[in-house]
Amino acid sequence: MKKHEYKNYDGLGLAELVKKKQVKPTELLEIAVSEIETQNPELNAVIHTMYEQARVAADSDSTGQFAGVPTLLKDIGQEVKGEPKTLGSRALVNYRAKIDSEYVKRLRKSGFLFLGQTNVPEFGLMAITEPVVYGPARNPWKLSHTPGGSSGGSAAAVASGMVPIAGANDGGGSIRIPAAYCGLFGLKPTRGRTPVGPQFGRFWQGAAVEHVLTRTVRDSAAVLDELKGMEKGAAFSTPIYEGSYLEKLQQPLERKLRIAFSVQSPISTEVHPDCVEAVMKTVKFLESSGHIVEEVVAPVDGKKIANSYLSLYFGEVSAMVTMLEEILARKATLNDVEPATWLLSLIGKSMSAQEFVLSLREWDIAAYEMEDFHETYDFYITPTTAFPPARIGDHKLKPLESIALQVTGKLGSATLLKKMGIVEQLVQESLKRVPFTQLANLTGQPAMSLPVHATQDGLPVGVQFMAARGNEELLLQMARQVEESELWVGTERLFAAITK
Repeated sequence: MKKHEYKNYDGLGLAELVKKKQVKPTELLEIAVSEIETQNPELNAVIHTMYEQARVAADSDSTGQFAGVPTLLKDIGQEVKGEPKTLGSRALVNYRAKIDSEYVKRLRKSGFLFLGQTNVPEFGLMAITEPVVYGPARNPWKLSHTPGGSSGGSAAAVASGMVPIAGANDGGGSIRIPAAYCGLFGLKPTRGRTPVGPQFGRFWQGAAVEHVLTRTVRDSAAVLDELKGMEKGAAFSTPIYEGSYLEKLQQPLERKLRIAFSVQSPISTEVHPDCVEAVMKTVKFLESSGHIVEEVVAPVDGKKIANSYLSLYFGEVSAMVTMLEEILARKATLNDVEPATWLLSLIGKSMSAQEFVLSLREWDIAAYEMEDFHETYDFYITPTTAFPPARIGDHKLKPLESIALQVTGKLGSATLLKKMGIVEQLVQESLKRVPFTQLANLTGQPAMSLPVHATQDGLPVGVQFMAARGNEELLLQMARQVEESELWVGTERLFAAITK
């Protein structure tokens, strides 16, 4: 295979060439290494390479679905024993994973070759990828802009063609936001569908799930087939899907669907015209396909959902900083983490157990409300994000946040900030660009982002589809229908046609 041909294939396409002995895994590996070495200095998507380990694996006789296909792993939740596990933090640059994650075990069994780890914001906290320790990852469509986060490095790697598939996870939009920003397909599975252990039985209290970012729908479906299944010790599970998601894609939708959509921000903030246009183009396509589409706002309190999500966010950051002390063998300080992380951890410490429990109750209320909603509507459609990709550096601490950090740093507590209402302002500010994705994390629903629009500047814009729990196959069937239409604006339009 010549290097320029590599990008013409998705993961399954490459795997098929290997099965037919038209290309060797070692050949694919070296082409992928060349792509990384050529493009990464500019994109900064990959922060650690594992080429030699992959070369050893490429010489083995794997018979898995993805035998010989190069991939990358996200530097959070996808640990490989003996390899770095930094979570994008300078405090962990010398730390090495003690065991393989269950996610890695299942993907290794399927034949993937792990070439390295991708860039993430510190602890995966932001919808951008600009960690101090590694520097910003960049959007292949426009280098001055972010690929999103927290799976930003993975998104940049797939969108640029370094690999056809890369590891990702999603605790508040971290698969769907980078997918929207980079013109990719991003599916967040149902809570409990994919493994999160063994170091966690619940990841972010069940809000976070593992999967991948891909250029094609069928790659995502096939990887989900490899990842799905019960996980011993996991806090959550979902009814086993006995069929094959990949095979389901070959079947057309069995009926016309009833679909709700909204372009209103759930926290009453601005939504960019391009993000609105993306939804309206999708609505027009769905109507022309015979589906029944109605403008209906989901029956949940958006501001309560936002506050519940941020309660989780603050609490998890605080816990993470505290857990650093086991690794550092001393008390963590402001110098160990980024300023924003320290501020978030102090806010988390100021929360009571009562506040945290009450926030979890809001998750369950919303879950029941959405399941009732989906008895009428098969899908709920919104913009994936409220704005197109931001420029690198736009999310630096603002004056209000800098003052807040100084105050909390001196006091060692965020109680005063809460009394002054500054925390509420920070909540509004942090979610205004990405207010749509958190709902599915808290309710446990599957949701996906489809690449259906681009701005005049050439920046991708995504549309989010949500479905009832356990309905990934319906989402995937719809995604395939859109993928085969003119509505789809994915990266394959930049490459040659994907082999079917």
